Amino acid sequence: MILVSGATGNIGSALVKELQAFGAGPLRGLTRDTAQAVFPEGVEAVEGDLTQTVSLKPALEGVRSLFLVSGMGSDSDILDAAGRAGVEHVVLVSSITVQTHPHLGPAGENLAVERLLKDSGMAWTILRPTQFASNALWWAGAIREHEAVRVPYADIGLPTIHPADIASVARVAMTESGHRKRTYALTGPERVTARQQVGAIAAALGREVPFAEISRQEAHRQMAGFLGGEAADAVLDLTGGDVNDELLMVRDTVSQIIGAPSRTFHQWASENAAAFR
Repeated sequence: MILVSGATGNIGSALVKELQAFGAGPLRGLTRDTAQAVFPEGVEAVEGDLTQTVSLKPALEGVRSLFLVSGMGSDSDILDAAGRAGVEHVVLVSSITVQTHPHLGPAGENLAVERLLKDSGMAWTILRPTQFASNALWWAGAIREHEAVRVPYADIGLPTIHPADIASVARVAMTESGHRKRTYALTGPERVTARQQVGAIAAALGREVPFAEISRQEAHRQMAGFLGGEAADAVLDLTGGDVNDELLMVRDTVSQIIGAPSRTFHQWASENAAAFR
């Protein structure tokens, strides 16, 4: 039995579909509300909340392999529950910032979870993706209202990754040999600036999308209200204020593991155009 937590999320939903399509065997999708979840035929929907570890006991029963995105609940409690349930292998989504920006608070938190998993006694595979293409959904409200997308560091390009590529790597790690005790840094196939991302969304929509570059200070004021000042600084550092060669590096890890080209931001924009209409 494979359990995909966050099974309705950007990565989890793609992983459930891939595992089912590849005939991975018994498969469960963990969701907070089974009445609202729509999974492929044959996937068992099971209700549970990662922030309430006791709710995970039925979902973990008989599970061999677990997919987990860090930071969705108490990772220590979740891993403890998985170990007690007899889970053999955990595929953990961490962050590339563990190696590119270890001084940042969120990177330290992800590293701590990686260490917990390695010390758990379960087999592990750690995925460290870069910036998600789906982060562009932050702009969806403005684009739907035909307002300008306002961002700092408009022309600094990061090798943004399609969430489905993370899912594809996770599927291979869960179903094929040779991936246990491995840590993979994952990126998209090319660097894409914020300006280019908005251009790709505009092309998918078939209309112009207004765009304006703003200062870091203005961006910080906007973000601090819902992220907090420290988190806003971290996001701004990672999107242009403190980039380094390690963060900017384009890696072919995805294509090497899945045996197919990694997906582009243009593909993500085309697939998700409805969110911006």
